[in-house]
Amino acid sequence: MKPIFILNGPNLNRLGKREPEIYGTTTLAEVEAMCREAAGERPIEFRQTNSEEKLIDWVHEAIDGGEGIIINPAAFTFTSLALLDALKMFKGPIIEFHISNIHRRESIYHRSYVSMTATTVMAGLGASGYRLAVQAIELLIAEDKR
Repeated sequence: MKPIFILNGPNLNRLGKREPEIYGTTTLAEVEAMCREAAGERPIEFRQTNSEEKLIDWVHEAIDGGEGIIINPAAFTFTSLALLDALKMFKGPIIEFHISNIHRRESIYHRSYVSMTATTVMAGLGASGYRLAVQAIELLIAEDKR
């Protein structure tokens, strides 16, 4: 069984402290525990970086050995053509995930490059939505195998 890559972009290491009125008080460590519990036997590569280069390298790892990607690219959602190009090479399902509803926020957050290649987008469910994203990626992986 290949792993699911759960990749988190810049400033998510500050989750639980940064703008709790938008992102809540759940920490990234708590999110990781939720994801591992939701995944059960499925291996997970759970990672966070503030570096665009490292995020792209992890997408490359997923291309070579992952079965699905859940990605919260944070600010890179709206700025990174390089991330889009890397994600376009992945053959499995991709969930673009956002803790807040980016469409209820300022207009700068309304244009996602990642959405151009993601299988689906999940936004506005809070940090606990990661659990649902893990369940959803499992369904998408199962559908891909039919």
